[in-house]
Amino acid sequence: MSFLIETERLRLEPFNKSHINGLRAMDSDPEILRYISNGVTKSHDETMETIQRVQTRWQQYGFSWWAMCDKQSGEVAGAACLQHLANQDGAPLEIGWRLRKEFHGKGLATEAAKAIVDFAVERVGVTYLVAVAHPDNLASQRVMQRLGMIYKGIEVHYDEPCVVYELKGLTNATEK
Repeated sequence: MSFLIETERLRLEPFNKSHINGLRAMDSDPEILRYISNGVTKSHDETMETIQRVQTRWQQYGFSWWAMCDKQSGEVAGAACLQHLANQDGAPLEIGWRLRKEFHGKGLATEAAKAIVDFAVERVGVTYLVAVAHPDNLASQRVMQRLGMIYKGIEVHYDEPCVVYELKGLTNATEK
């Protein structure tokens, strides 16, 4: 089964070593990481370890992180995921995203997230998804709202207080 997802402007590809430069561009930028790791950047080796960990999750679960590759330029514009909330087995599935600064404000996070919601429903069979963000990350909250997600509240995930949005009652359109 292919885990590649194509949208109008993006190719979502499961993380692999060919994505290292684009992932490094995000992992070495404290501004991009301000809401994820309080701005703490990752080394090249840590990014490679992330790629390997993600590849293991793909094998284990059939979902994880995709590199968001811009179809026009071929560049890694960002990354998006479907994973267990806070990486805890048995937790609800969450969708998430992050973008390189030069790709902000173009609707790419929403485009990728919509495609991942479809993947989650059609390929994984989920009926419920969440997304979490730092309370100050208004851009991510706007993406959640554009997806039709409903604000649930503030909960602690990843050892931090997070806003939580949810999508309930998801169904596969082909089953209707």
